[in-house]
Amino acid sequence: MTISAVRIDGRLIHGQVANLWTTKLGVTRIMVIDDKVAASDIEKSGLKLARPAGIDLSVLSEKVAADHIKRGGYDSQKVFIVVKRPQVLLDLVNDGVKLETINVGNMSQTDETTQITNSINVVQDDVDAFKALHEKGIKITQQMVPGDQANDFMAILKKFDTKK
Repeated sequence: MTISAVRIDGRLIHGQVANLWTTKLGVTRIMVIDDKVAASDIEKSGLKLARPAGIDLSVLSEKVAADHIKRGGYDSQKVFIVVKRPQVLLDLVNDGVKLETINVGNMSQTDETTQITNSINVVQDDVDAFKALHEKGIKITQQMVPGDQANDFMAILKKFDTKK
């Protein structure tokens, strides 16, 4: 399997992912990895409606996704992995999935989060997961749309102290 890109985006599949990123990357499959979404028929139905025509979609739990990736279940495809939070990716890496680069897109604001850019809001667990991924040698960038410059996410993250 060719993992064409990995993106953290709390919205999962939406206009930017469906239209801009899939076209730019030339992917054949979007793989949404999220335990709660994978267990919800309603959420899965919504994602199926949002996916672009001609692009396959898998909505999988973390464990199933890791197993499929490691056994080569999508070897003939160009896969775009989308998750909501960095911990999902850290769990995948710790389970033996190899990732080279992660793109941080949108992480929505809640009462518990700290805003670090206009579109990225984190809690301390997110910061810890990003640091662990970075320590494993994974490049982490911030880029909303393909036409934007890809910025070093760890440099952005260093500017903020979420342990207040």
